[in-house]
Amino acid sequence: MTLSDRDRTLLDFEAEWRRHIGAKEEAIRAELGLAPARYYQVLDRLIDTVEAQEYDPMLVKRLRRRRDEREDPRASEPTPG
Repeated sequence: MTLSDRDRTLLDFEAEWRRHIGAKEEAIRAELGLAPARYYQVLDRLIDTVEAQEYDPMLVKRLRRRRDEREDPRASEPTPG
């Protein structure tokens, strides 16, 4: 399986969204034609694919780590020592 043009566009957007003027949600709507909630749903599934990992490994690793921290807030807490 290979990434679709849409998948690559989403990954590229996520990697460079800070270059866009204005709020990220506005850029998602204007440039991708998606509701922000839908964008995040698709991106969340996309980063679990091998193809996305191969396309941009650093981005995918960062997004997975951020997602894991949101799902388990204890994961980002320092360990007692």
